[in-house]
Amino acid sequence: MILLESTIISHMRKLTRLVLVLLFILSACQTSKTSVTILADGRTLFLSTASFVPKDIIGEAGLTLGTNDRILILGSPVPVETALPAASSYTLTVRRAVTLTLDMPAGQKSLLTSALSVGQALQEAGFNLYAADRFDPPVDTPITGSLTVKYTPSQSLTITVDGVQEQVRSAASTVGQALAESGIPLIGLDSSTPSEKASLPADGKIRVTRVAESVALTQKPLPFATRTEPSADLELDQQALLQGGEPGLAITRVRSRSQDGVQISQKTEDEIVVRPPQDRILGFGTKVVIRSAVVDGVAIQYYRVLTMTATSYSPCRSATPDGRCSYGTSSGLPVQRGTVAMVYSWYLAFGYDRLYIPGYGFATVGDVGGGPPGNHYWVDLAFTDSDYQPVNGTVTVYFLAPVPANLVTILP
Repeated sequence: MILLESTIISHMRKLTRLVLVLLFILSACQTSKTSVTILADGRTLFLSTASFVPKDIIGEAGLTLGTNDRILILGSPVPVETALPAASSYTLTVRRAVTLTLDMPAGQKSLLTSALSVGQALQEAGFNLYAADRFDPPVDTPITGSLTVKYTPSQSLTITVDGVQEQVRSAASTVGQALAESGIPLIGLDSSTPSEKASLPADGKIRVTRVAESVALTQKPLPFATRTEPSADLELDQQALLQGGEPGLAITRVRSRSQDGVQISQKTEDEIVVRPPQDRILGFGTKVVIRSAVVDGVAIQYYRVLTMTATSYSPCRSATPDGRCSYGTSSGLPVQRGTVAMVYSWYLAFGYDRLYIPGYGFATVGDVGGGPPGNHYWVDLAFTDSDYQPVNGTVTVYFLAPVPANLVTILP
């Protein structure tokens, strides 16, 4: 009995030790695993792995890497076959290679790249990049898919100017553009060899010839003009100064020209306007405001009000030269209270418009009259012979709403 109990205890101790060893092994395996998040091909994959080599991890996820694909951690590329530092978790981004097409003066070239930017792709492809190179889109443009880049490599140039040689680089299409970009523009009558419109020379040599001139000037002021412009900020029939006039300036020049310190010509030139006069601008109002008023006890709405010279007429007081009474009007309206005449230009502008004249009442512009010489602000009030009233003075004329479709903004 004692021997049996001893045997059982011995087996239990061995079993306990075995369980502890297994638990230790399982614990060790679990702690050696690394959690990995993989972003690839628009998907997010999760796995737990004991590998620290990016390429092996990607393989465990069932993904393959192309020759030009790369793996990023925190936006930076990592060697695909070099083990990563131990960590509890990683996030790997698989960046697939795309086609980058270079459109260059010598022709097109295609690159298969997974670089992050245009500049990085070109550098990795062995291109020597310079600040003067031209890229469209710019060199720091991120590559998010297949892309075509217009790439114009710069050229080394030696520019001789003012007895000094300047070493520059330029991707300009012409000599003139290269000089301007280099801070050596052609000014006035300066010239270059090759000419400013020529392409950049194959040997990279450009010579600039400076031309110096002295000019004697005789000044003459130029008067300014006055003109009017419509202004929506001003009410109808109002005027305001929108811009003050300023006189201009003209000069007569005597030009002396020298090249390399030697005078080569002297010429008296024609008058040149160096500062054009600035017109004085008067604004005339085009803003229509409908107002209400009670005049002679009558409520009216009007959009324009004018003070005008007034006279009156009736059929027989405006008789024809042969003595016949005139009952007709230019519009066909009868000669009676409510019909008024204006000068011809105003009749064309306001014919059939409705008016209200204090002391006379409602009226329609329906006839043409001569009016006082030089005074367009004139209205002739019609009466019948039986109710004729002599009028000679000034009246207030209200132009009634609604506003006509062919509104006249400048009084004729």
